[in-house]
Amino acid sequence: MEEKMIMHYSSFHNILLVGEGDFSFSLSLARAFGSAVNMVATSLDSRESLVLKYGSASSNLNELEALGCTILHNVDVHNMSEHHYLNNKSFHRIIFNFPHAGFDYRESNDFQILLHRRLVSGFLKSAKCILAPVEGEIHVSHKTSHPYSKWDIEGLAENEELVFIEEVDFQQSDYPGYSNKRGSGLQCDQSFPIGKSSTFKFITFKSFGYIDFMLPFF
Repeated sequence: MEEKMIMHYSSFHNILLVGEGDFSFSLSLARAFGSAVNMVATSLDSRESLVLKYGSASSNLNELEALGCTILHNVDVHNMSEHHYLNNKSFHRIIFNFPHAGFDYRESNDFQILLHRRLVSGFLKSAKCILAPVEGEIHVSHKTSHPYSKWDIEGLAENEELVFIEEVDFQQSDYPGYSNKRGSGLQCDQSFPIGKSSTFKFITFKSFGYIDFMLPFF
């Protein structure tokens, strides 16, 4: 079977996507691969809620399922490693695009930033439990301008004993069909400006040791 790629993702990877909005990012990958049998895509919302919130959710979900994607709803990133479907699996890529804890306060408010940091920390703590020990990477795409830089994604990962390996620019145009969503409030189906954003990549110390072991000696 021929390997197909889109950016950092391969049709040969077992991929878990979490916190999906209208599932358009998952669908972008699936279309690039020509199949989604290697993918599990999840949302915190129920299917019924998604269809009410997002105009494209129903058609996106139907197309993903036709391509073989496993879709799970009501999945909380804080305890996803305990989910009955996920707890005995491992993934080469675990992806969380533009995590957001909601709009309780202004984005620059210290308490709002704390809520965002708690969300990302909980995700990282759970994700590392179901990450493949070899070639497994956790990807968090995130705005890098102020005040989003105050989330300190790299520091949160370090607290979870994860190793930062790379930061690469995130360009929405690299993922045809992807439409980022606000996710809550009256404008939940509206996109937000991504601006300058990056994908941060992390691995476990165990994987880091494996990579170090595989490096040639000179």
